[in-house]
Amino acid sequence: MARDTTPVMGLRERSKARRREAILRAAYELFAQRGFEATTVADIAEVAEVAPRTVRIYFPSKLDMALTHFSAFADRLGTALRQREGETLEAVERWLHAEIAHRTDLDELTYRMLEANPNLQAACTARLAGVIRVGTHAIAQERGEDPEGFVPRMVAVAAAVVINALGARPGEADIAAAMAFLRGGLSAIPPIPGSA
Repeated sequence: MARDTTPVMGLRERSKARRREAILRAAYELFAQRGFEATTVADIAEVAEVAPRTVRIYFPSKLDMALTHFSAFADRLGTALRQREGETLEAVERWLHAEIAHRTDLDELTYRMLEANPNLQAACTARLAGVIRVGTHAIAQERGEDPEGFVPRMVAVAAAVVINALGARPGEADIAAAMAFLRGGLSAIPPIPGSA
């Protein structure tokens, strides 16, 4: 029988993790209700039942706080693309299935916050730029094309837009439709000779 080697968090680490999540939840709820600009660190601290100084210990700025959950999401996608086995779109599909298998209410709260704050949506789009570059290189490599070429960039950007369109509650049928769209589009474009 295999032994679980997952490190067990101590009481202090669990307490810190709970406090950090309470701050995030309070911030995202307030950003969704009042707006990012109208919400102060003091407001967040009050709802999270911590001191404003504690909020700043965990998050240096409101923007860091607002982008924390989305950045982790983007990091997981970037890792899935860099460590992919098989084709890029297969890696994206596996990643999407893993994401919905581990969704929490914080994912939905993040989506609500972003919907209510276009300025934060723009910041998230900028955050995705690095992941799009990783996807562009992966697709270019598979097709034997230049990573600066139009087709790899277009496919990577389309994949990012599709992932974003899946929204807060992607279901299996939505993922199947998204992947059919991406695969169909990619297969309709023949490799560009001499572009590598």
